[in-house]
Amino acid sequence: MSLRAFHILFIVISVFLAAGFGVWAVRHYQATRDALIFVLGAASLVGSVLLAVYLVWFISKTRKMGPS
Repeated sequence: MSLRAFHILFIVISVFLAAGFGVWAVRHYQATRDALIFVLGAASLVGSVLLAVYLVWFISKTRKMGPS
């Protein structure tokens, strides 16, 4: 596995983990009304979107380098 492929895999896993935590935290907030949980969940969801944008940018930037 090339470094590029590992990086793409790592980012994809990070997107899913951040989104999963964000969804869990927002649902947990609905049950507990703990503001810190909501803030952490919202930040995690924003982070997952930013990671997805970075993934698209990274793939387009490194596409010229050859196969992964």
